[in-house]
Amino acid sequence: MQLDDIRRVLIIGSGTMGQQIGFHCAAGGYDVVYYDISQELLDNAVKRAKRLADRYVKANRLTPEAADEALKRIHTTKDPEEAGREADFISESIPEDPELKGRVFAQFNDICPEHTIFTTNTSSLKPSMFADATGRPEKFAAFHFHDVRITNVVDIMPHPGTSQETVLLIEAFAERIGLLPIMLKKENYGYVFNAMLMELFRAAQSLAAKGVASVEDIDRAWMGVMHTPMGPFGIMDSIGLDTVWKITDYWANKLQDKNALANAEFMKQYVDSGHLGAKTGQGFYRYPDPAYANPGFLEKKSKK
Repeated sequence: MQLDDIRRVLIIGSGTMGQQIGFHCAAGGYDVVYYDISQELLDNAVKRAKRLADRYVKANRLTPEAADEALKRIHTTKDPEEAGREADFISESIPEDPELKGRVFAQFNDICPEHTIFTTNTSSLKPSMFADATGRPEKFAAFHFHDVRITNVVDIMPHPGTSQETVLLIEAFAERIGLLPIMLKKENYGYVFNAMLMELFRAAQSLAAKGVASVEDIDRAWMGVMHTPMGPFGIMDSIGLDTVWKITDYWANKLQDKNALANAEFMKQYVDSGHLGAKTGQGFYRYPDPAYANPGFLEKKSKK
């Protein structure tokens, strides 16, 4: 298959990243289908895509007319047959469970045309963990997006069975939609940026779980020294605490690491309370005006 043969992109999983990936592909001129298991999830994805369109317009990344056209190219369905039968390229963003991902890809392998390229947006797993389950391992690789609102960086990580033709096609597709592909020479948990980011998250979670310092002061330490607009807990809020917890919990149980298990339990209390971060209006901070965005957040604290 050639780059120009890609016309329809299927997004499996319409959560935070699926919604962003889908809109960015639509903005790049592709027809996009969001597939998910409930209409509520799909409706929320469309609403968030509209907000993302507004953000692209305000940032002069799209004209109002181009944003409207991009939204018109987005469709939704709960029917896997309808979703997959004309798909040329798949981007999957479902929970970080290799068995679940494998089952879903196997289902779509039976539905999609033979030429369809399968990619996973997994942020912590190696594609080889479920490549065979896809039914087309040579046409499968990891294609990992970061927050499209703030960066154009994307990771491409093949597994040993990915064909060179597939790698080059994914790279060309990334460039076609205005992204900067980071090519991994071998599989690595967490790719490049996320491998570093997860170490930061683990350290921050551990400090908070052990009561060494407050969430706010841990973020202040990072922000104050590194001169960043948010700290590790603010970043976790932006990703979604349910997503961060699932990754933390998966590896904690797989490795049976005592500190990691404590970190997972620390995160779970927020998830159980429905405080999932920016997308629900509350996580470690309240939104839309989190404390860390206040100019006074890094100023000297008054004594109580």
